[in-house]
Amino acid sequence: MVDTFSVESRVHIREFDEDRDVKVVGKLERKCEIGTKKGVSIFTNMMGDPLSRIRFYPLHVMLVAELLESKELVGVVRGCIKSMRTPSESLLKIGCILGLRVSPSHRRKGIGLKLVTSVEEWMLRNGAEYALLATEKKNDASRNLFTNKCKYVSLSSSLFIFVHPISFPAKNISKDIEIEKVNIDQAISLYRRTLRAKELYPLDMDSILKENLSLGTWVSYYKEGGLLNLQRKEESEDIITNEITSSWIIFSIWNTYEAYKLQLKKSQPLRFLHTTLNHARDKIFPCLRMSVSDSLCRPFGFLFLYGLHGEGENLGELMEFIWRFTSRMGESLKDCRVVITELGFGDPLVNHVPQTASMSCIDDIWYTKRISSHGDEKDDELLIKRQIGNVFVDPRDF
Repeated sequence: MVDTFSVESRVHIREFDEDRDVKVVGKLERKCEIGTKKGVSIFTNMMGDPLSRIRFYPLHVMLVAELLESKELVGVVRGCIKSMRTPSESLLKIGCILGLRVSPSHRRKGIGLKLVTSVEEWMLRNGAEYALLATEKKNDASRNLFTNKCKYVSLSSSLFIFVHPISFPAKNISKDIEIEKVNIDQAISLYRRTLRAKELYPLDMDSILKENLSLGTWVSYYKEGGLLNLQRKEESEDIITNEITSSWIIFSIWNTYEAYKLQLKKSQPLRFLHTTLNHARDKIFPCLRMSVSDSLCRPFGFLFLYGLHGEGENLGELMEFIWRFTSRMGESLKDCRVVITELGFGDPLVNHVPQTASMSCIDDIWYTKRISSHGDEKDDELLIKRQIGNVFVDPRDF
């Protein structure tokens, strides 16, 4: 049973202070390593920057839970706010909760609940209408906190996280496949059209593509089907003439390992590890069906495939080609070990992800609740539908 009076009187929630909290937060998060009784543990090497996952958002915050008496930090949560669009062209201001951590010795005392409530209050003060978060389907503790105590509702049946080591099995792929890199202006124009097929997507796609961590955007297609013609109409506007009559896929690659890296301790099979909250380190290792090699005992990173959108009937070979292309890119980058993507259960490309022996998949569920009292609940598009199957997964959130 939670002693709420004890929490209120002994714990103070405040904003993270970069001058004095960096080392302390790093130590706290190491205490929250994911592990098994056999001694396997996983932690994130933020490379000295606990804010690295949220700096990409103009509106972001990191809150810490501090014991009033001892000044010890016992919890942390990150939050950010972004504008998103729905199929009905509605504009939503959504707050995202990321990286909730509570020290193992202070759990089940209401600290996690107080951190969530505090970050929701920050979101509301900054104009957010909804709070959104993701957690792995089997994480009963997180689901209990958010659904039973914080009154969140599941927003989708499932999203799928696909993980593959950068070594991709050799296979004969059609020589008729072409991959063409497009510049940022061309990518923005392409995504301006293709994102309309998504049920929820960010309005600042141009900002995502212009981030240093975004390595570029490519289009994969069959040579015999035609070419992707990118013609410039005026200096301020790119016109895209799609002459492809067969199948094609657009995709972008996010260089996550430059922001933070992952690290393992001790060598044990990782098949039975489970997750905590929405965080890349929590998602990768339940998927990897392999023992921890000496190379993985050092900090390492991963590439994230995002913005995947395909059209046409023959997409399977294109997806395999894209995974191989990204894997080769990862092999050329120091300390990169894994390629990951996440797709909504209703995304047509889910059925075309390469099914190799090393490809793994886990379910991810999004939860939301309205935190603003403004607006008519009868027109509450997210909460009425409560299911979005084809969404844009923002690489900044992963």
